[in-house]
Amino acid sequence: MAGHRFGPVALVVTGGLSVQFGSAVAVLLMPRAGALGVVTLRLVLAAAVLLIVCRPKVRGYGRADWGTVVAFGIAMAGMNILFYQAADRIPLGAAVTLEVLGPLILSVIASRRLMNLLWAGLALGGVVLLGGGGFDRLDPLGAAFALAAGAMWATYIVFSARTGRRFPQADGLALAMAFGAVLSLPFGIVEAGDKLLVPSTIGLGLAVALMSSVLPYTLELLALRRLPAPTFAILMSLEPAIAAAAGFLVLSQSLSALDALAIALVIAASMGAVRSQVRGAP
Repeated sequence: MAGHRFGPVALVVTGGLSVQFGSAVAVLLMPRAGALGVVTLRLVLAAAVLLIVCRPKVRGYGRADWGTVVAFGIAMAGMNILFYQAADRIPLGAAVTLEVLGPLILSVIASRRLMNLLWAGLALGGVVLLGGGGFDRLDPLGAAFALAAGAMWATYIVFSARTGRRFPQADGLALAMAFGAVLSLPFGIVEAGDKLLVPSTIGLGLAVALMSSVLPYTLELLALRRLPAPTFAILMSLEPAIAAAAGFLVLSQSLSALDALAIALVIAASMGAVRSQVRGAP
């Protein structure tokens, strides 16, 4: 029984590992295609894979269903565009640390349980500590992009859950991804042009699409069918820790003792949220 309840948590953690290491690969790709070009490659290729695999039906849905898909696609495109603009200007760990404030605020607003508020507060303390008091030394525009990406991330969580309830399997995700890809396409073409057609760039873009979009978004959509949004939002606090590890292993970005302490606080908060969810599950 406990293993069944932990299933959604495992989906979220696996998705987090995939998306952050995919983001590290995306940072390596940015010199070739630019931040907006990477977003376009990620969303277009991810949409192509999902549409081929899911082959979603487009008939039989009402206006509210399509409105949810459109909102989900806008949130997805906006989150990616803003985050990669941030990652192009500030370190990956700092970008995710600022971005995760969006889900944390969502958890505080949406939760009706005191324990969830306490775990969210502890996670927020870890996020702030992970900044090491150095956010004032970051590129201001990059920090602003990361905070805006956090707001879109919170919106993504809300509409991912709604899409999962309205559409079977990952059909809604495939349709929303296609809409987000269409939105991002003009930006990528303007910035990268024919660089998007270089075979090696497409290959890396496909890796980013699979790691950062197809796998994690599918896992998160499935998890949100069984996991309350407040608990899901707190679990997103793991993202700075995963991003810091990805930055260290892939991008050679070092970790300080203060970073390690902050990561420990974030992980403790996430574990507390998981225990609270399991104990409170009917």
